[in-house]
Amino acid sequence: MKPRLHVPAPPARPGQAPDFSYLQLSPAGELPRPEIGASWRDMGQLATGLVRVLDDSHHAVGAWHPHLDAHELQVGLRHMVLTRVFDDRMVRTQRQGKLSFYMKSTGEEAVAVAAGMALQPGDMLFPAYRQQGLQMVRGQPLVDLMCQLLSNSRDMCKGRQLPVMYHSAKARLFSISGNLATQFPQAVGWAMAAAIKGEDHIAATWTGEGSTAEADFHHALLFASVYGAPVILNVVNNQWAISTFQGTAGGEQNTFAARGPAYGLPGLRVDGNDYLAVYAATRWAADRARTGGGATLIELVTYRAAAHSTSDDPSRYRPRNDHELWPLGDPIERLKQHLIKLGAWSESKHEALVAELDAQVASAWKEALTYGTLNEGPRLDRDLMFDDVFKEMPEHLRRERDMLRRELGQ
Repeated sequence: MKPRLHVPAPPARPGQAPDFSYLQLSPAGELPRPEIGASWRDMGQLATGLVRVLDDSHHAVGAWHPHLDAHELQVGLRHMVLTRVFDDRMVRTQRQGKLSFYMKSTGEEAVAVAAGMALQPGDMLFPAYRQQGLQMVRGQPLVDLMCQLLSNSRDMCKGRQLPVMYHSAKARLFSISGNLATQFPQAVGWAMAAAIKGEDHIAATWTGEGSTAEADFHHALLFASVYGAPVILNVVNNQWAISTFQGTAGGEQNTFAARGPAYGLPGLRVDGNDYLAVYAATRWAADRARTGGGATLIELVTYRAAAHSTSDDPSRYRPRNDHELWPLGDPIERLKQHLIKLGAWSESKHEALVAELDAQVASAWKEALTYGTLNEGPRLDRDLMFDDVFKEMPEHLRRERDMLRRELGQ
């Protein structure tokens, strides 16, 4: 035989029937839950199987069942529904020309919300651009998020970032960056510093499976392993890096969670559309990190139901509406049905929740517009572009600022 080149290809293209036969699943409740002090050498099946709690009948089963009470689950459901309602409203406004750009997290809400709920308020979070559920969990005002999208006079980023690149020092949410995977080594560095200072808080970070091809991803895993950094490293495998299928990043050859043991770290492959499984895996990794066990790599298997962004048309590279056949379902629907099984929710309560949150988002949007729209003032002070670069403004920037003021007649 001669050497041959293998080029990964998606299982289905536009016009073809969706094909998810490549997805390796495990029955709900099948995988064991190890002690938090267990060696990564003894957890190989957790990196190749799939941690699941909710079965096909929406019952919670198995050792990973976190046994959350109904109220906690209702709070999580509310955060996920708010995330989706917010996303839908922002895309509509972008299509109306009122926003320049937006990125939805439809179908991935549990990835952020369940993890955020499992962590402590003092833990430092380093999200990517599709974890807006963390903003909801940490109580970020919707008006503040909208003002950042509008880049208006109350933009938290002062007009210096793309839309959806939020941050909050108070809420312990690190600034989102459009440079992919930079947050991974940053999170590890923060966690190392926290350990040096003897703090109890840990770090958690998220990136897409396509970004695991970036060098920053591997640098982060190496440092996390060598120094035992108290950090949770989440790979959100939503199957698509813009228009590139997950196989291009290595998903055909092995799981992304398997890269953990390769670096001497535990690897957990988790059903990312199962709220209870994401919560349980995150809590396990957090407890391990907080007690000196070091880092954990978690692969969250989910599906990007919407376009990559408002600049993308997924119908050009994958079957239309294929997310409707995704074997792991919809995270909101699954948690809703689980609560109904517990007798703690109903379809009418869910409809009322959606209506309530839709009105909340609409009210916040109306307020955000009072601070400036995309095309009309009030606007940010132009002088802000010269701030926050140097501790003391150098003379050449001072001259440029004064020149701008003169040209504007100020």
